[in-house]
Amino acid sequence: MRMNRKLLAVLMLSIMGSLAACHTIEGAGKDIESAGDSIQDTAQDCTDNVEGNC
Repeated sequence: MRMNRKLLAVLMLSIMGSLAACHTIEGAGKDIESAGDSIQDTAQDCTDNVEGNC
């Protein structure tokens, strides 16, 4: 019976760790997407032939 508790504890910790990692990766993906949008907006400003936008 004691072995089953250890196994359950390890399993629960593994699940909790993987859930935390998912949120971290999701946040990093949103940050990267935001940076990409900013770069795209700057590139569009540079191609509109208005002096001082780039």
